[in-house]
Amino acid sequence: MRITVLGKSPAWQDAGGACSGYLVEEDGTQVLLDCGNGVFSKLRRYTDYVDIDAVVVSHMHADHFLDLVPFSYALIYAPRQQPVPVDRWPGTDNPARPRLLLPPGGRDVLRRVVGSWGNEDLVEQAFVMEEYAPSDQFTFGTLQVRFQPVPHYLPTNAVDVSSTNGGGRFTFGADHRPSEELTAFAKGTDLLMLEATLPRPERNGVRGHLTPGEAGEHGNLAEAGKLVLTHISDEMDEEWASQEAARAFGGPVHVAHEGDIYEV
Repeated sequence: MRITVLGKSPAWQDAGGACSGYLVEEDGTQVLLDCGNGVFSKLRRYTDYVDIDAVVVSHMHADHFLDLVPFSYALIYAPRQQPVPVDRWPGTDNPARPRLLLPPGGRDVLRRVVGSWGNEDLVEQAFVMEEYAPSDQFTFGTLQVRFQPVPHYLPTNAVDVSSTNGGGRFTFGADHRPSEELTAFAKGTDLLMLEATLPRPERNGVRGHLTPGEAGEHGNLAEAGKLVLTHISDEMDEEWASQEAARAFGGPVHVAHEGDIYEV
């Protein structure tokens, strides 16, 4: 299984960067995990967007789903997707319509967002859309996907992708405050990718994110084979963040960069 980091920024993008987006591939199957702002253009550097089998969204915050909008426009209006010949494209009666898995309520969120300036069913025209329950499991080729609710500001799910073909296991924590549910869900995973958004805990109110040190603690409790910090700004000192996490994790910790490829 190969995981390519398309975007790793938090809610504000790095200079030239993209928000949450990860391409997971094995044996010709391609699953896009999250599609935050900036991710669609990054995706096109690595694969043809019509070859994506499914998009899985962890939660309905803009930095995790907003580029479903340009992705939808491409699937509907691109020359290759038309029923008649356009330029070098021969025309097709079977335009690509990847599956789109959203958390409960995701359809209504997208309709409100897109409906503010146009057809509210834009994304539904482009994708085969369905809302998943956290207890659901899905299989795409040799990739099995399952979910675990984690505590954030709105319903959010960590996502686990495992191979049925002798590959490994990848667990993405999405966004969350300190969570025993996450460490139990990720127990023994080969690659654990956790957010490390904050240099210190939130000043006040309900918590929704981790510090690098807390990410390291979670990786240690989960007994992960490898820990990668993501959802982290280029304004955060990378060396400091990795050292904070490594101290708690008990081993080396990587900080995600766009274009990084991990194999498990």
